[in-house]
Amino acid sequence: MQVINSPREMQELALQWRAEGKKIAFVPTMGALHEGHLSLLREGRLLGDKSVLSIFVNPVQFGPREDIAKYPRPIEDDLAKARDCKTDAVFFPTPETMYPNGFQTYVEVERVTQGLCGEKRPGHFRGVTTVVLKLFNIVLPNIAIFGEKDFQQLVTIKRMSFDLNLPIKIIGMPTVREKDGLAMSSRNVYLSKEERQTALSISQSMATAQEMAISGEKDAAKIIAKISGIMKSAGVTKIDYIKICDSKMLAECSQIGNGTRLLLAAFVGTTRLIDNCEL
Repeated sequence: MQVINSPREMQELALQWRAEGKKIAFVPTMGALHEGHLSLLREGRLLGDKSVLSIFVNPVQFGPREDIAKYPRPIEDDLAKARDCKTDAVFFPTPETMYPNGFQTYVEVERVTQGLCGEKRPGHFRGVTTVVLKLFNIVLPNIAIFGEKDFQQLVTIKRMSFDLNLPIKIIGMPTVREKDGLAMSSRNVYLSKEERQTALSISQSMATAQEMAISGEKDAAKIIAKISGIMKSAGVTKIDYIKICDSKMLAECSQIGNGTRLLLAAFVGTTRLIDNCEL
């Protein structure tokens, strides 16, 4: 497994693989790898001839009140996990190489980023789309694999790729969960034992929403009120949003129908968690 820090070296390797007719599968991450990330890497091994993982804590997608310094960076552990997944190359650049002095070009996707996390974290998705497009131009993948846990991110990347005619197949993989239902996240390490117990109310409330939809409840407001009550009763500190939207454009829906999805973000203690499910 090659570990590459230089964007130019990574691009040269990708060009070499492309010249050899190899199909490149790419998994972009911010590191602190867990089983959710590893499921994406394993899928990449199946779909591509060569697999690339990027590890980059992207400063441009963090807001002024978000502590990027706190973000976990267990690089040796991450490299060991990547090696176990038979990853061909890990691209591990620095902020200085990704955003050199004088950098002034940004990519912005409009409608699908305006609500949900985009509303609560201004500038976040501009940072995401900018870094992902840069990574695509460096790694030159045929396939890029993302998790559905960051559903708005997945929709945004698909939109960017379609709008800009990128020759890359974007694949979304189901959210990987702990045995008790908590969605796997690098931020789960911030939760105390008691907070982790409280966080289970998020997946439990989503299961209730799915049961209500299966039983014939069509009123989005009733479902939202029910699951909001469950989370608040469990001690969730603050609910950022609970929305039911269509899966393609993330437009808010008042009624449950084909392709509707529940998306939520909430604070447990000081840790912001996101999750979603199909209804």
